[in-house]
Amino acid sequence: MPSPIRVLFLCTGNSCRSQMAEGILRHLGGERFEVCSAGSHPAGYVHPLAVEAMRDAGIDISGQQSKSWDEVAERWFDLVITLCDSAAAEECPNWPGGPVTAHWSLPDPVGARGTDAERLTFCRAVAGRLAAKIGQLIASPLEEMTTDQISTHVRWIAGL
Repeated sequence: MPSPIRVLFLCTGNSCRSQMAEGILRHLGGERFEVCSAGSHPAGYVHPLAVEAMRDAGIDISGQQSKSWDEVAERWFDLVITLCDSAAAEECPNWPGGPVTAHWSLPDPVGARGTDAERLTFCRAVAGRLAAKIGQLIASPLEEMTTDQISTHVRWIAGL
């Protein structure tokens, strides 16, 4: 796999989970990765819970934009990872180049019930799970792996 490794994170609204994943990989992965996120039905904003949870982790995502997957449908990606069950069930664009795809099912912090503090705590927990998965991705020798090995590996990461 060539460097930089191009990664797309998807969720329906592209306002929370996929935005946090984009920020985490950009922050931790450095120049080895080129990352973006998108959604099937973008909310049009990055959710304040995501911005605050990431700020607490030392990552600024306040400048990121919520966007439609139509805006990136012509771009080539090496990995396309869905983060919500509804986006995984949708008919995704036919990504050029046949990227490796995987689904990392994570609960939606935006839909969490409770006080603002409880919802933020939940969002931080989801961000922590994303960071663990992304940490495994970064630690992997992706450039030395075959497409089948990468596919198996990113699906294994889904179970973490």
